[in-house]
Amino acid sequence: MSIPRELRYSEDHEWVKVDGEKCFIGITDHAQHALGDIVFVELPEIGDDITAGEPFGSVESTKAVSELYAPISGKVVEINEELMDNPNFVNESPYEKAWMIVVEADDLSEVDGLMDADQYATMISEE
Repeated sequence: MSIPRELRYSEDHEWVKVDGEKCFIGITDHAQHALGDIVFVELPEIGDDITAGEPFGSVESTKAVSELYAPISGKVVEINEELMDNPNFVNESPYEKAWMIVVEADDLSEVDGLMDADQYATMISEE
């Protein structure tokens, strides 16, 4: 299972990649394995505000519908339109092709409160 070291992770299995002022957000390899084959992704609109710990969208798999929880607060500035036509990207490439949204963070220091790769690995090993 892949846990890229350059990303930060939430307890809800979302990842964050900081690129300047922008934060890319998606779900982890662990989460997509647990969900099974993803068949639909629902994302917010560009311009929407998201709040850390609150739902911002959902993924539907062959097993269930699961909410996506914002790891940080901010404004959605981009969504991954390709996921609408290719939700299977979440299973194939959770960290590259399947980023879900780009957010301008209200406070970038929120990212520091997320887990690093080692902490996330420890958390999922204890589940």
